[in-house]
Amino acid sequence: MILDWKEYIQTAREAVAEGVVLLKNEQQVLPLNKDCHVALFGRIQNYYYKSGTGSGGMVNVSKVYGIVEGLLESEAVVLDQELLDRYQEYQTTHPFAKGFGFGCEPWSQEEMPLEEEFVRACSKRNDLAIYVIGRTAGEEQDVQTVPGGYFLSPTELDVMKKIRRCFARMVVLLNIGSIMDMQEIEAVCPDAILLVWQGGMVGGLGIADVLTGKVSPSGKLTDTISISYKDQPAYGHFGSEIENEYVEDIYVGYRYFETFAKDRVLYPFGFGLSYTSFSLSDDHFTKHLDEQTSLYTIKGSVLVTNTGKCCGKEVVQVYMSCPQGRLGKPAKQLVAYQKTSLLKPGQQQQLTFTISPYDYASYDDEGKWSEFGNKPQQCTTSKSCYLLEEGRYECSIGQHVRDTRLVLCYELPQTICVKQCEEAMAPKQAFRRIKPIPKEKDGYEIGYENAPQATQKEDAHLLLRLPKEIAYQKDQGIRLVDVRDGKASMDDFVAQISDEGLSCIIRAEGMGSPKVTPGTAAAFGGVSEELKNLGIPCGCCSDGPSGMRLDSGAKAFSLPSGTLLACTYHDALNEKLYSLMGLEMQANQVDVLLGPGMNIHRYVLNGRNFEYFSEDPLLTGKIAAAQLRGLHQAGSFGVCKHFCANNQEKNRHGANSVVSERALREIYLKGFEIAVLEGNARAMMTTYGPVNGTWTNSRYDLNTTILRKEWGFQGIVMTDWWAKIGDVLEETIANRHDFARLIRSQNDLYAVCPDGAKNDHGDNTLASLKNNTLTRAQLQRSAKNICNFLMHTYAMKRLNLENVAVTIVNRDEAQQVFDTSHVVYYPLQKEQTIIPLNMDTVQGENYIYAVQVEKPGIYQYEIVASSRLSSLSQTPLTCYFQGILGAVFTWNGSDGQNVIQGKKLLLGSKYSVGRLYFGGTGLHIQEIRFTYLHEPRPKDYESGDCMIG
Repeated sequence: MILDWKEYIQTAREAVAEGVVLLKNEQQVLPLNKDCHVALFGRIQNYYYKSGTGSGGMVNVSKVYGIVEGLLESEAVVLDQELLDRYQEYQTTHPFAKGFGFGCEPWSQEEMPLEEEFVRACSKRNDLAIYVIGRTAGEEQDVQTVPGGYFLSPTELDVMKKIRRCFARMVVLLNIGSIMDMQEIEAVCPDAILLVWQGGMVGGLGIADVLTGKVSPSGKLTDTISISYKDQPAYGHFGSEIENEYVEDIYVGYRYFETFAKDRVLYPFGFGLSYTSFSLSDDHFTKHLDEQTSLYTIKGSVLVTNTGKCCGKEVVQVYMSCPQGRLGKPAKQLVAYQKTSLLKPGQQQQLTFTISPYDYASYDDEGKWSEFGNKPQQCTTSKSCYLLEEGRYECSIGQHVRDTRLVLCYELPQTICVKQCEEAMAPKQAFRRIKPIPKEKDGYEIGYENAPQATQKEDAHLLLRLPKEIAYQKDQGIRLVDVRDGKASMDDFVAQISDEGLSCIIRAEGMGSPKVTPGTAAAFGGVSEELKNLGIPCGCCSDGPSGMRLDSGAKAFSLPSGTLLACTYHDALNEKLYSLMGLEMQANQVDVLLGPGMNIHRYVLNGRNFEYFSEDPLLTGKIAAAQLRGLHQAGSFGVCKHFCANNQEKNRHGANSVVSERALREIYLKGFEIAVLEGNARAMMTTYGPVNGTWTNSRYDLNTTILRKEWGFQGIVMTDWWAKIGDVLEETIANRHDFARLIRSQNDLYAVCPDGAKNDHGDNTLASLKNNTLTRAQLQRSAKNICNFLMHTYAMKRLNLENVAVTIVNRDEAQQVFDTSHVVYYPLQKEQTIIPLNMDTVQGENYIYAVQVEKPGIYQYEIVASSRLSSLSQTPLTCYFQGILGAVFTWNGSDGQNVIQGKKLLLGSKYSVGRLYFGGTGLHIQEIRFTYLHEPRPKDYESGDCMIG
């Protein structure tokens, strides 16, 4: 197999250009004229945010093409060099603040103040100004409503106002992960506003393509931009460390605004401008009756014509408006979309759509139709079903949710059940949720009703569906490859696994396990000698979703953020991009990417929104399915996360999400369902936190009743890393050791354990077998899930010496990765461990090593080095652990004498990959020393004096 790096770069560049959203373009200030002189303002121009923070952003890259690099590479415009130099000079006295530790990067960087006289001088020698605003957030760090966070900083606002006063034409670029406050920006009245998001390592190239007119923007908003964050329906019900009630219910994003608050919208869902124009005509939509169900399937076509003066692409969106009925419905909901190919001026393309009744059915979690004794047609019970209520249905098409026209309507004479389900995941406690109340004239006002509570005990279905045990047969000579090749059954294979082996196979090992690619997130499967001898490979997981996190320091391709990719509304482009990523994974012997991220943008302040796609579940599911299909083409796999309702980072391990069963079905689970049905998802990751009182990894009705029984999922389910297990109401159970509860729910893997072959983690698996709170059959069920998944991976082929090599071509020397296949793992002794190096270093080089920690705790970390340079020389050495910046030490010339520098280091995992980056030549490293000090204490995690490993 061959991965063409140039094709990879070009595909990512296309995705960036197609995901950029043009919000405003007065005076047709964009695209930039050829050879126009541009004053580029904003300190973030020198440190373009390729992604948000946390595991999803920790991709080591050889180079990031920011906005400056993109515009220079285009050779289409002339950048003001004096202004560029001033920002470079400012950078020397105000360096980029990365923060120390995990997820600690500030939301923004300190902006450079500017005098109005300087700005005016810039305006006299340039044709227009571009001002770049940058924001980040991510794992462990929600956005806060403070200056420099959700709002502009005072300096940013001051600079913007000065630019506006001095320049006749002004463009604002928002290099952000999720939507920030737009009121202050709009008040300055820039001529153009472009949401450029976070575009990965080639983001600046795609942005430049749009700015210079090489590509006409075609990105569309995947979220509603409201006037204020307080207008969002989740306002007041987000950010609690204890519990958040989803009072808005199914009325998330545009579903809320189009139903109740149209006047509180700045930019509607699906909106995005182009440099050209399009018309939608010759639309022909018809309904087709299924006589067995009495339901209509809608089929339609629309002709898209480029009526403008340049090439471009357009997105056609299809919405349904359903009768309010007894359940209540949003004014509109997206049911389909398609993007045209590149159309020249005057060129046309016909797009076709098929919409099933299930695409816009409502979930009845209360049995409202049974109140009147007339159970809906085809219902087997009076509740827990998807319905189409009697009344008028209207189908409309348009270029965004506010720009639609009616293309079909029909009357449904009676309420019909579309799909019968079972009560599952219903809330235990009472709370109120939104219900539309018709106004005297048109429209609806907000009313409230009691959300239905659970009518059965937690996971009542579990005891009714216990699996049957397969009798233990010891080793019969059957290997997993025999099952794959059809020579033996999976049951006969699993019958050979002992109780001890079954307790091992559910432990994912890591992070940084030496059994797989160094510096990755986990190894799972053949983690013990027994399992390995049965021919079970170790699968390798790497953090994602926007590229591989390789904590060894190895380089990887950083892809655009999830939000940007969803803004493309282009399934095929996402599929192609992730097929290339799948090949890159195989070149690094990574089998599983921990992504796509699929949680709903419930609220604008969620720090991890950059990883996720949209406020809309249909769009979320379609984009995820496309990315999964791409990975599968290359023989790689993705893990859909976080399953489900992971919608804030603050106390994500413990904050309880209280959600109605209906909102779960229609909003928070729907995207995952689409990923399973259309993307053949093979792996899911449950969340850190509880939903409706129970941690998701412990929930049988989530992991089995809904996921496997209803959707037909046949893959594996894993926890998030070091997740709690249990029930909110049973604090003694909420721990990280009750693996029996995981397996009973059919969450197959606990991620992660120090050593999969030994119970260093202290799980209760074998003890639970003895006391009959866990059955061997339940363990065998998870073992079958894991083995069935692994036997279709390239890890299986590598174990059996089958040729799976990937050759990477057309990659520049600067982008070459360094070899990590021979990384040495040094066991740390309690007293002191010395890693001998005795090596000279060259500027720009990296040294990779790893440690195996026998006793977690606080260590004194020291480097012994000398330099023969002058006493005034400065040679920096940067130390990373698990990909996280730990410290920067600087050596002066020491006349060849050894000098010791060090810092305290917290090593909490069994394996940790370290990296030394040499910022200068002339340092001679003698050795690295680790000395155990004491067990970790809470203050060690909070202290900035302690590195994290």
